[in-house]
Amino acid sequence: MCHLEHKTVAFATLGCKTNQFESAAMRESLEQAGYRVVPFAAGAELVVVNTCTVTATTDAQSRNLVRRARRLNPACRVVVTGCYAQIDPQALTDLPGVNLVIGNEEKRQLVELLATASREPQVKVADIRAATTAVIPVLSCITERSRAFVQIQNGCDACCSYCIIPHARGPSRSAPPEQVLSQIRQLTAQHVPEIVLTGIHVGNYGLDLRPKASLLALLRRIEGETEVHRLRLGSIEPTEIDDALIEHLAASPVSCPHLHIPLQAGDDAVLQRMRRPYRCENFRSLVRKIRASLPEAAIGIDAIAGFPGESDVEFANTVQLIEELPVTHLHVFPFSRRPGTAAAAMPGHLPGNVKKTRAEQLRQLGVAKLAAFAGGFVGRELEVVVDGGGKGGLLKGLTRNYLEVRFAGPAELVGRCAMVRVLAAESGVLSGQLAG
Repeated sequence: MCHLEHKTVAFATLGCKTNQFESAAMRESLEQAGYRVVPFAAGAELVVVNTCTVTATTDAQSRNLVRRARRLNPACRVVVTGCYAQIDPQALTDLPGVNLVIGNEEKRQLVELLATASREPQVKVADIRAATTAVIPVLSCITERSRAFVQIQNGCDACCSYCIIPHARGPSRSAPPEQVLSQIRQLTAQHVPEIVLTGIHVGNYGLDLRPKASLLALLRRIEGETEVHRLRLGSIEPTEIDDALIEHLAASPVSCPHLHIPLQAGDDAVLQRMRRPYRCENFRSLVRKIRASLPEAAIGIDAIAGFPGESDVEFANTVQLIEELPVTHLHVFPFSRRPGTAAAAMPGHLPGNVKKTRAEQLRQLGVAKLAAFAGGFVGRELEVVVDGGGKGGLLKGLTRNYLEVRFAGPAELVGRCAMVRVLAAESGVLSGQLAG
């Protein structure tokens, strides 16, 4: 390969933790090939835009990032990848400056594809629905000292009516347990205090492997066979949280008491139109069971506001259910009409202002839930993994149950654990001082 030390590359990543992990893998491969990573605003010679396509808004954000890269450096080459590139590559090749559009499976071939690329736009997007195995990158180093993501799974077998992701990520495919364990050992050797297990459908882990495995079995092996200090799960479907998993989290000194569980709607009729495989009473019972076993756990949920046909009564049912539930974090998304999904063709699409108003009402409910949860830890000493600097020169980090803490301390604490005495809570954020 030609001498590339003078080449600069910048990354822009939208969407999920899996995309962030895959951007880190592409960044590492380009650095090993001689590229120098610079901030996006620096106007790099090569720009990689790793896209999301969950909503029409993220599609627009992806296109805007391409245009911005060209404004910063009109001579730059732009590579577009990710889920938007997988679903609609032609829409991206039509943008000025786009040199290469690659699919999610082709991310690991980025260096080779760049070496053979011409100045004319090219598309390298395979049919990801034909993928049968998970080829997951293994990182040799990390850019963040405080936590690292380990991708254990890719793809999704669900058929939610609003979601395009199964078409963008393919069927559920799991990484072999030995690969996951090897990656975690490598990270703990670099003294990373927290590992986050990520994927598109994490709760489905292992069902495609031979012999079959499970998420719980993987957690047990990680805790028993590595030196990981803190282990955190990504989002997991409510139908995949059983008593055994809850009992494990309650007893474990390693796995964090933190579950993020997509609810999406608090009305049975809406859930049915969404093709979600549970009903409100199932969800209510699950969350209460989690809270009984894990009284200090963070419990996050997702909710979609303004799904097609959502009546005032159906939305009120969602508000009422969330008010009743002992949840702590609420992620709200106004419904976005995504071409190619069943929901896009449904009748009863709501005006944008209605969706916006409902989403804001749910967000305010989430703010109140988080504030009430955080306030219960004033006066306590909590272990914090220190991420870096926060506002006002303070350090900031996360507790095991996903609360942000700000405190004064030396910079050498970044990337390490610290015990912090909580003195106050404001808007769901804790502030305190180093204990001892």
